[in-house]
Amino acid sequence: MSHKSSAEIRQEFFDFFKKKEHLHVPSAPVVPQNDPTLLFTNAGMNQFKPIFMGEQAGYKEDGEIWQRAVDTQRCIRVSGKHNDLEEVGHDTYHHTLFEMLGNWSFGDYFKREAIRWAWELLVDEWGLEPDRLYATVFEGDENDGTPVDQESIDLWREETSINPEHILKFDKTDNFWEMGNTGPCGPCSEVHVDIRPDEDRKEKDGAELVNMDDPRVIEIWNLVFIQFNRQADGSLEKLPAQHVDTGMGFERICAVLQDKKSNYDTDLFEPLLSKIGELAGVRYGQDEETDIAMRVIADHIRAVSFSIADGASPGNDGRGYVVRRILRRAIRYGWDKLDLKAPFFHKLVPTLAKQFQNVFPVLVQQEDYVENVVRSEEKSFLNTLGQGIELFNEMIEGKDEISGEDAFKLHDTYGFPIDLTQLMARERGVGVDEEGFNKRMKEQKERARAAGKFDIDQSGNADWITVTESNEFEFVGYDLISTKSSIKALRKEEDKNAIILDKTPFYAESGGQVSDTGIISNGNEHLRVLDVQKSTDGYIHFVDQLPEDPSGEWEATVDVERRKEIRKHHSATHLVHAALKEVLGDHVQQKGSLVDENHLRFDFSHFEQITSKELHRIEEIVNDRIQQNIRKQEDRNVPIDEAKERGATMLFGEKYGDKVRVITFDSDYSMELCGGTHVDATGEIGYFRFLGESSAAAGIRRIEGIVGKSVDKYLRSEQELVQNIRAELGQSQDLVRDIHQLVEERKELEKEVERLQHQQSASKLQELLSNATELDNGIKLVAGTVSNADMDLLKQLGYESLEKSKKETITVLGAKDMDEGKVYVMAAITDDLIQKKDIQAGALVGDLGQMLGGGGGGQPNLATAGGRRPEKLNEVFDQLPSIINKHLE
Repeated sequence: MSHKSSAEIRQEFFDFFKKKEHLHVPSAPVVPQNDPTLLFTNAGMNQFKPIFMGEQAGYKEDGEIWQRAVDTQRCIRVSGKHNDLEEVGHDTYHHTLFEMLGNWSFGDYFKREAIRWAWELLVDEWGLEPDRLYATVFEGDENDGTPVDQESIDLWREETSINPEHILKFDKTDNFWEMGNTGPCGPCSEVHVDIRPDEDRKEKDGAELVNMDDPRVIEIWNLVFIQFNRQADGSLEKLPAQHVDTGMGFERICAVLQDKKSNYDTDLFEPLLSKIGELAGVRYGQDEETDIAMRVIADHIRAVSFSIADGASPGNDGRGYVVRRILRRAIRYGWDKLDLKAPFFHKLVPTLAKQFQNVFPVLVQQEDYVENVVRSEEKSFLNTLGQGIELFNEMIEGKDEISGEDAFKLHDTYGFPIDLTQLMARERGVGVDEEGFNKRMKEQKERARAAGKFDIDQSGNADWITVTESNEFEFVGYDLISTKSSIKALRKEEDKNAIILDKTPFYAESGGQVSDTGIISNGNEHLRVLDVQKSTDGYIHFVDQLPEDPSGEWEATVDVERRKEIRKHHSATHLVHAALKEVLGDHVQQKGSLVDENHLRFDFSHFEQITSKELHRIEEIVNDRIQQNIRKQEDRNVPIDEAKERGATMLFGEKYGDKVRVITFDSDYSMELCGGTHVDATGEIGYFRFLGESSAAAGIRRIEGIVGKSVDKYLRSEQELVQNIRAELGQSQDLVRDIHQLVEERKELEKEVERLQHQQSASKLQELLSNATELDNGIKLVAGTVSNADMDLLKQLGYESLEKSKKETITVLGAKDMDEGKVYVMAAITDDLIQKKDIQAGALVGDLGQMLGGGGGGQPNLATAGGRRPEKLNEVFDQLPSIINKHLE
C-alpha cells in the first residue's frame, strides 16, 4: 500500500464519487444553523434533514436538483454512545472534532450500489486486504417487528469478495440508526478493519473483537439505509423514498491507509503535534504522560477553533459552555503536564488554519478573530488556574474525597468545570462527591432564579390597609409627569412606608433603568417618593411618611429634572449599542445595563479589550447621531412577531409578552424593544463621553459613559485639572513633553543615586575583604552589613567576592530595610570548600534566614534569604563563626 497524504485520501474519496455522478457539496458549520434540538453538528446528515423529512426533493445547486452528493462534514461529539470527553487523548481513535466523509443518495440508488462502491473504493482503489475487513448487518428486532436485514447480507455476498464468515449480525444498538426519538431511521451496515499484526490475528479471530472497543479493530465506514419513519407511538412505517447516508471516519481511514497505529500518528495531526512540541520543548512519542497531553491539546484546538469560527464562542451556557470546557481541559493539560504556564493555545490557530485552508477556509478567513477569542479566554483561565490548583491541593490533603462543597467552590470561584475537578482527583487517586456538587449547583440555580424576582413585593400579605376598593391600575408616565390619582392601599413596614396608587406617572425600576422620584401631595400633606417597584397589584411607591388621611384626591408629580437626565442616559445607551455593533461587529449582544440620572453602564459580549481607536470611533458616531437630532419613534403594543420581522434588537434570553414597545432612532440605525423612558429627539442628550472600558466577566466587556448635565460638569472639571497642571509647570508650550521630561530626569537621578550606592558598596566589599577574619580551620570569613542594598545588589557583591577570592573563602553579607521591616542576607562559598568540606550556601543561608524570621535558598555556591526581623542582623553576625563551624562538622 503506497502511503498517501491525508489531502490525497480526502480528494480521492471525492473524485471516486464524482465519477459516480455525485455533486461535491460544502461542509455545514459545526454550529447548527436552524436546529435548536442539536448542540453541535454531530453527523454529516444534519444538513440534509429537510430532504430526509421529505420537505425538499433533493440538494439544490444553481437551480438544479441533485439526488446524489459527496462531502466531508466537520462534526463535534462530546457526549453520546462512545465518546466521552474524558477519553479523548487517553485513547488514540476518538476525537471531539472529526471529519466525516460521506456519500449520499436522496431517493436514488440504495443498498446494492452503496455496498458495491464501498468495497470497490476500499479494496480495488485503496488496496485494503479483504481478509482484514468485516461487515456488520442488522439482526432484526422482535419488538419493532423488523426482520434481519437479509437483503444486505445477500448483497455483501453478491457484490463483493468478502469472506462470508466476515459478515456479522448485531442488534439495533450497533446496526439500526435513528435520527431521534421520531423521524427517519433504518438499518445500517458497518465496515470494520482489523489492523493487528498477522501473528495476533492467527491467535484470535478478528470477528470476536468487532464492536468491542478494541483500538486495533475499528469501524471505519457506516452505511445507513434510511427506509423507515419512526412514529410518535414508536411504530415504524415505510418511507416513500429510500435514502443512503454513509459516514466514514476520516482520521481513522488515514491511519489505516498510512499504516499507523494511531490517528495521531497521521499527517493530520503531525503539524499540530510538532508545533505543540516546539512550544513545550518536548517531542511526541517520548513519554506516555506528555503524549496524552499533546494529543488532548492537538484534538481540542480543532474543536475550539472551528466552533468559534462557526459562531459558538466560549461562554457560561449551552454550546458556549462546552467550548469553554474543551478549551480549559486543554490548557489544564498544558499547564500540568507540559509546564506551559503562559498562554500558548492560541498560537496553534495559524497552524490549523493553514492546514485546512483548502478544505474548510472558514478558519483562515477568521484567523485573527479566533486567535483573539482563544487568547483572551486562555488568559482569564490561567489567572485563576494557579490559585485553583493550590486550593485543590489543600483540599485533598489527607482526604480520600473532595466534598461537594469544595468541588462547588472550585467551580464557582475558580471556574473549574466539575469534569476538570474529577480529572485532577482521578490523577491523585481521590474521589469527588458529585451528588453533593449537583445539589449545590441546583441550589445556586434556584437562588439565582429567586434573586431575579422582585423581592419587596409581599402584596399577598394581610398588612396592606385598603383605602379605596379598586382593581384599576394605570401607568401614564410615558406621556405625563403629573397626574391626579387616589391611594388604593398603604402599608407600614419596619422602616418602609408603601403606597399603591390607582394611576401613576412614576416609572418603576426595571430593564436597568432606575425608578423615578418625586412628590405625592394633596395640598396639605407632601409625601416624598424615594423608590418605586413593580408588583401584581400596581406599582408600590416607597415614601418618607404615610399620610394622616389617605382619602380624597392626590397629585402625583415626578421630579422632572431628574427624569430628564435619566431619559438622556437611557436614549444614549441605545445609540451606544448601535455604534458598538457598527464598530465591533454583529456579535455584540447586550448583557446588562444600568441607567440613572448621573451615568450609564452597558455590558455586552465581546472577546477582547476595546482599543482606544475603537472607543474614539464609537464616541464619534454617538455624538454625530446626537447632533443629527433624530426624532424618537415610539410604537406601543406591537405584536412580537411583527417586531421580529422589522429587525428590532431583542435582548438575548429576555422573556417578552405578545405585545411589545419598540423605540426607534432612525430605523436604519437603532430599533430596540424597550420599556424605559426616552428623549423626544437625540439632540436633548447634548454630548456623550466615555468614562471607561473594562472586563465585566469572561467574554463580556463593560463601558461607562455620561451625557447631559453630568458630562457638562465632567468636562469643566477636566479643564480645571489641565489648568492646575499648567500652573504647576509654569509657562509650558507642551504639557505632555514637559511632564515626560520631568519623569525622565527623575529616572536619571535615581540611576545616579544607584550608581553612587553601588560604588559605595563596592568599596565596602573591598573593605570587608581586606578585614576578613580567619576561622580556626584556616577558612577566610568575609562578613558585614552593606547599607542601602537590596537582594539583587547582595547577590552581585557575592559573585564579585567569589571572583576576588577564589579559594577557602566564605562570604556572608547582610542588609536591612528598617522602613519596610525587611532584612536580606547572602552567603557565597568557594567551590573548593563545597567539594572538600561538604558545606553548601543554601543550607547555611537557610539557618540564617530562620534566625531572621524568614527563609530562602539557592545554589551550593551562592544563596540568599529574606526575613522580617532586621533587628536580629547584628546577632546573626556575632554568632556566624559558630554557625559555620556547625555546618563544617
